[in-house]
Amino acid sequence: MVKIRLKRMGAKKKPFYRVVVADSRRSRDGKFIEEIGYYNPMTEPVEIKIDAEKAQKWISTGAQPTEIVKSLMKKSGVIQ
Repeated sequence: MVKIRLKRMGAKKKPFYRVVVADSRRSRDGKFIEEIGYYNPMTEPVEIKIDAEKAQKWISTGAQPTEIVKSLMKKSGVIQ
């Protein structure tokens, strides 16, 4: 199954996340299919950028977003 999920990056105690499309059997920070955005919780205000066109394409082909990614998509206006 293909999932839309977060990939953790950044230094220790300074997380930065990329929103990626990956096979659910891969590890969290492992190989992924495509990067569709990023999320930076350390800035004020929080920085969320998700490519709506790519996200809609992957959702229409059957990719399932995780709960956190789904809430980020709602906040950024990609999905209702």
